Amino acid sequence: MAQKKQQVYPIEPTGGPAKPDIESEELHRTKCTRYIAYLAIFALFETMVILVCLITLMRIKSPKFQLRAVSIEHLNFSFDTTSPFFNMRFNAKIAVKNSNFGHFKFKNGTITLTYRGDPVGDASISKARARARSTKKMNVTIDVNSDHVLSKSRLAKDLKSGYLMLTSQGKLRGKVNLMKMVKRRRYAHMNCTIIINLVRKFIQDLKCI
Repeated sequence: MAQKKQQVYPIEPTGGPAKPDIESEELHRTKCTRYIAYLAIFALFETMVILVCLITLMRIKSPKFQLRAVSIEHLNFSFDTTSPFFNMRFNAKIAVKNSNFGHFKFKNGTITLTYRGDPVGDASISKARARARSTKKMNVTIDVNSDHVLSKSRLAKDLKSGYLMLTSQGKLRGKVNLMKMVKRRRYAHMNCTIIINLVRKFIQDLKCI
């Protein structure tokens, strides 16, 4: 008698989703969290860099206004005690040094030369612009004479010594412009001392502060 074949039925799975699917979802969540953290750190770093740059740019300094070089023409003088005098012409190179990250646009200005406080010459400076992080160079001619010097006895002694000390002062009014958005009013001041060798007819010393 033939044996009956046994019928096999598959067993249905019980419980939740398979373990690999759970691990895949957890890995995805971990990666997303990590990416968000990286983006937050990067955004914080970029913000700090921008703040540092802005602070650096906002430190607007006053430009420097100086005599760079002076040559002398037509020097005449006399240390006669009754009527001492001097007259000459300066060919001067001046500079406006702008160390800011924006240009400095200044108005018309004046340089005044004095001898012991008395005016002996002046020159006009035309309005111009010193570019960012650069120096604007200009040439001026100044006629210098002792017509308005009050102390003639002191002048005679100085001229007799062979050396004459003058001071130059000036002021430029203007604005520093940053990226066409920020404008700050600034002044460029000149304060220089000039020592003239009268015998050799040249500038012995030139100092600006």
